Amino acid sequence: MAQLSQALKQATPVIAARGEGVNLYDEDGRRYLDFTAGIGVTSTGHCHPRVVAAAQEQVAKLIHGQYTTVMHRPLLTLVERLGEVLPERLDRVFFANSGSEAVEAALRLARQATGRPNVIVFHGGFHGRTVATASMTTSNTRYSAGFSPLMSGVHVAPFPNPTHYGWPVEQATDFALKELDFILQTLTQPNETAAFLVEPVLGEGGYVPGNTAFFTGLRERADRHGIQLILDEVQTGWGRTGKFWAQEHFGVTPDILVTAKGIGSGFPLSGIAAPAALMDKVWPGSQGGTYGANAVACAAAIATLDVIQDEKLVDNAAQRGEQLLERLRSTADGYDAVHDVRGLGLLVGNEFRSANGEPDGSTAAAVQQEAARRGLLLLTCGPSGEVVRFIPALVVNEKEVDEAAELWAASVDAVLAAGAR
Repeated sequence: MAQLSQALKQATPVIAARGEGVNLYDEDGRRYLDFTAGIGVTSTGHCHPRVVAAAQEQVAKLIHGQYTTVMHRPLLTLVERLGEVLPERLDRVFFANSGSEAVEAALRLARQATGRPNVIVFHGGFHGRTVATASMTTSNTRYSAGFSPLMSGVHVAPFPNPTHYGWPVEQATDFALKELDFILQTLTQPNETAAFLVEPVLGEGGYVPGNTAFFTGLRERADRHGIQLILDEVQTGWGRTGKFWAQEHFGVTPDILVTAKGIGSGFPLSGIAAPAALMDKVWPGSQGGTYGANAVACAAAIATLDVIQDEKLVDNAAQRGEQLLERLRSTADGYDAVHDVRGLGLLVGNEFRSANGEPDGSTAAAVQQEAARRGLLLLTCGPSGEVVRFIPALVVNEKEVDEAAELWAASVDAVLAAGAR
């Protein structure tokens, strides 16, 4: 009898039967508040009626129109609509299926456009599980262990993570930029460096936001040396951080933007965007994929964009994010074990530390599991699994945030009070 591989471990025991908004229901009809959103994918909530209707209508017309063979209207319409939300200058797009594929497409473009072999990534970044993207992922060794040799030409620079270093953010930023300069002096010459690849907010690395000084420094160095700045907005894009793109918080525009997850409200779709002059340097035929820009996924993405704009979900993410941060920080104030609560918009992490200041993944996992038992679904992240993250759908309302905060407080109380006895 066939069984699921143990390659993936489920974060909760829930068998989901149906979903609506931020709610999931199991096969017995029990309701759970889903503050995972499929790892930030179901941006408009589970089964938003407008997304469902768009997908149903498209399924009846054309399911798969392979876009190196034929064009289809949902693809062309989506490209046109993306022009309304993409950063200025980024006027050419390429579609794939997953975040990993899109990151690889960005890397391929940067290397082909510059003729340079190397890439600098930043400590704590997560970019995927394929050989190339795992080679550029530094959030945890589990993503790259066991299938060496990895891709060559990757160098790692510090990310300005103040909680990791125990420094003020200004000091962490100065250190990160100085070390980046040192890497360009000692490991990879600028004229051999194709790109900087970085997340605006570390995702799997612990939900650590960057800052304006850091990204200004990256942009200046990229411009000075002809290096392509690639921003991986797979998890942070499409309104997640209270801006349509997280880069807007820091006043920086990349040369190449990577997007996925929230773009299709659950349908597989990803892509990259770049200026025409840069995208024109890609070698013909070097990019592609059978299912990229699937007609149903494109129709769902158009509906997703309509919902985000019509229901003002970017503003809602900002407002509900402030509410969530306030409630979670109120809970954290009662316990030294909750070392930090941080985030942007509806991308919020709670970091747990032990009494001696070490990352405490076991307590984070215990609280996450207790929350699931109480009906609140969450995920962990961080190098030691020490961060519990909140990533609800952008449609979450004030009442649902309050309910989640109360369940979280009860879960923290149950675990930490028990540990104190």
